[in-house]
Amino acid sequence: MDTLDKQTPLLYEDAEILIVNKPAGLPVLPDGWDKDAPYLVRLLEEQSGKLWVVHRLDKITSGVMVFARTAEAHRSLNIQFEQHEVKKIYHAIVKGNPGWDKHIARHRLRVDVGHKHRTLVDNGMGKSSETFFRVLERFNGFSLLEAIPATGRTHQVRAHASAVGYPLLGDTLYGAVDTSLINRPALHAYSLTIKHPARLEQLTFVAPTPDDFRSVVEQLRLLK
Repeated sequence: MDTLDKQTPLLYEDAEILIVNKPAGLPVLPDGWDKDAPYLVRLLEEQSGKLWVVHRLDKITSGVMVFARTAEAHRSLNIQFEQHEVKKIYHAIVKGNPGWDKHIARHRLRVDVGHKHRTLVDNGMGKSSETFFRVLERFNGFSLLEAIPATGRTHQVRAHASAVGYPLLGDTLYGAVDTSLINRPALHAYSLTIKHPARLEQLTFVAPTPDDFRSVVEQLRLLK
């Protein structure tokens, strides 16, 4: 694995695509409040040339992202995302132990609500949304979940986790209490499966878990 800089590990690159492990705390595009603050696209383009944004991760979320290096690759990847052909797997730490091992959340979601721009469950005006949850590991009062969104609503994993009664650790926007374990919502985009825009083969890219997320898991294992 090469490295673009100390904070943004490069997972893969070729003439059509660039895959990176985005660090938490770095926005993908310019911050609306501070135009001079660093953002991921600028850092990448300074070293890799022109890139096309295909999808987003929240500023607070770490994990795998794909960027297109040509207009043709951008079109191909956009179609894959629009037609839900891309598989995204997230890892999340939540407070509590679900009474299920697997669960599908189908709450309809309405995005960008209020001055905090939250995503809310709204069975009347919300858009159909679906997230598959699976318990990967149980701790004393906490759980590590796998989350696979079938749709791509803003904050979908965070909103659905809260809706089923298990908000992400540190995610005070969606009902979690303050914690000293992690200073952001405990969400990591673990893997991404796409069809290569030129070779048409299916590829899966995995982003190693960042230190803050891994540290929480290690601490919780000690409390079992």
